[in-house]
Amino acid sequence: MSDELDELYQEVILDHCKKPRNFRLLEGATRLGEGYNPLCGDNYKVYVKMDGEVVADASFQGSGCCISKASASLMTDAVKGRTKTEVKALFALVHDMITTGRVAAQGVGKLAVFAGVHKFPARVKCAILAWHALVAAVDGAETPVSTE
Repeated sequence: MSDELDELYQEVILDHCKKPRNFRLLEGATRLGEGYNPLCGDNYKVYVKMDGEVVADASFQGSGCCISKASASLMTDAVKGRTKTEVKALFALVHDMITTGRVAAQGVGKLAVFAGVHKFPARVKCAILAWHALVAAVDGAETPVSTE
């Protein structure tokens, strides 16, 4: 990535960290996923309102570093209107991108801002934590997920 693109991506991440979108309790949520990273203390609840197999709305609450909060913020925007199957496919693309830096030709959109995270292995778990909680939520899992 070019230095200018890296700088733009950092600005987007900082914006979502400082002013996270969908950072609220979701009234009428039909599913809840919880994620916890015991090493750094990041802890998020992801609320999902399902309409059949479609994510009608999503939000999150909790605390964590800037990367984890920005990831949850962008994630909640990205999954609205997607089916459970599409959410899981997006999770696979994002997980691959965060761990390898490869950006899929189709499908990640604004989430590409996290492509550079793979250069910082200690931050990979931060960027993917809310995604694990989301998958647990759409699957209807009853227990919290952990990055360990």
